[in-house]
Order: sequence, then C-alpha cells, then structure tokens
Amino acid sequence: MKRFLLLGLLATPAGAEPVTLVLDWFVNPDHAPIVVAETQGFFADQGLEVTIVPPADPSDPPKMVASGQAGIAVGYQPQLHLQVHEGLPLRRVGTLVATPLNCITVKADGPIRSIADLKGGKIGYSVPGTEEAMMGAMLRHAGLTLEDVEMVNVNWSLTPSLLSGQVDATLGGYRNFELTQMAEAGTEGRCLPVEENGIPAYDELIYLARPDADPALLSRFLAAVEQGAQYAVNHPDEAWQAFIAAHPDLDDTLNREAWRLTLPRLSQSPAALDTGRYARFETFLKDAGLIDAPLPVADLALDPNA
Repeated sequence: MKRFLLLGLLATPAGAEPVTLVLDWFVNPDHAPIVVAETQGFFADQGLEVTIVPPADPSDPPKMVASGQAGIAVGYQPQLHLQVHEGLPLRRVGTLVATPLNCITVKADGPIRSIADLKGGKIGYSVPGTEEAMMGAMLRHAGLTLEDVEMVNVNWSLTPSLLSGQVDATLGGYRNFELTQMAEAGTEGRCLPVEENGIPAYDELIYLARPDADPALLSRFLAAVEQGAQYAVNHPDEAWQAFIAAHPDLDDTLNREAWRLTLPRLSQSPAALDTGRYARFETFLKDAGLIDAPLPVADLALDPNA
C-alpha cells in the first residue's frame, strides 16, 4: 500500500496530525471530496496530514479501522449494519455519497422493463448476503420470490456477464459507472433503481471510525471533506482538473462521465446523520431475516459534531 502523491497539494503545517484514510476501492470520482480536500489544502487547513490508502482487498477497510490499523475508512451503509451485528467496533461518522448508487442493470433493448419481468431470468451479483436479501425484497415488492429467478454469483464481472448474455440482469453495479461502461461497449443499459423497488433509501458510501475515535479529529476531517464536496459542486471543471492532475490515469471518457453523474449525489453535509434512515434499514434487515433484532441507531452511527 502506498501514499497517493496528489498534485497541487499545499504545504502541510508543521505538527499536523496524521490520519490514515483507507478507501473502499481504487481512487475514482466517488472520492471527489477527498481528492479535492487534499489537492486544495483543506486537510492542511484543518491541521491534518491525511494518508490516502487504496485497499489490497475491498473487504479490508472496515477490519483495518476496527483493529486500529487505520483511523478512518470509506465503507457502505448496508454492510456496516451487518458488520456491527457481527461484532466489529465500527460507527458511521460521516456520509460521502448520500444516495444509493446500486441498481438492477439490464439491456435497454431487452424485454426487462420492471422487476416483475425478471421472472424466470438469471440475475448476476457479487456480494452474498446483503445483495441476495435486497433482491429478495425487490422481488417480493413485485409479487415474486427468489424461487422465481436464478441467482448467479459472477464475482466482480457484472457488466461482462450481462453483455455476454450469461445473465439477464445484474445487481451491484453502480449507476454512475456501469451504464457508461455498457455504452462504451456499444450497448445501451437501463437502471432499475433499488430505492424505487422496495429497498429503503440508504447512504451508498460512508466514513467509518471506531466508537472511541477522537470526535474533534473527526470533526476537522469532515469539515475538510465538506469543503471538498462544496468546491466540487461549485467549481466542477476546476475540481475535475485537480482530480486528473492527481490521477492522470483516470482522464478518460468513463471517469469524466462518472464525475458528472456523481457530483449531485455527494453529501454536502457529511457529518449530518439521518437517524430514521439507519433505523429503517435495520428493520429491513430484520424483515429479511439477516439479523435477529434491530440495534439502536447509536450503536451504528453518530454525528461527531453533536
């Protein structure tokens, strides 16, 4: 693992407090507020020296925070619920992407235009557990059950499995990336949003920390990424130039379109906590049979500024 050296970084004040931030995946436009906060010196303004680390394995970030190997990680609200129920000492301390990105993806010229049209079809997915529960809930919402479809674990090969006809639909692809990938491959895609088909709305990407993390440090970190999110929305072209200057390998059509589609979904108040959203998702998991009993929201999420 290595430190990303970001161009345009302002000098970090002497005595700045070090923070290790582990991403959920390789750097991409979902991380715009983080990259902008680094390149524009917002972390430095808060007296922080943030080391940004891509994970060797996408399952590593929550474990690294829980074990104290990292101070903050980017994670996913649906997985957070299950991780806390499994005993990991984690809390949501901020929101990065404030809407679901996940969707059921199908070919636009195909016969599937609603969840009900999935009957008898094959659905590709990547993450056992949560995604299967989400699919079951969406099918029930449409009057079907998991027995009416065939679930196929395609690992991370979502778009290729759909384009090749191995499956009729996929769940787990992000609408700000997969549809553009399909278009670049010459096939138009259609997204059936999960939050319009029986799944309670949730925060797609969140910041995770241990329950005993320093609230003052977290507040300073969130103030910096809030500035990053606001700068990205207010100055999208300048922010994009800073982003690709830091990561020139991402200067392509896919990431430019993902940047445009992602900006409206970035949380502009990352510390703010919607307790009802977390309580509703606990109830959803209980009804889906994935947890025995809902936990209090305080065991899952907090606002460091409260």
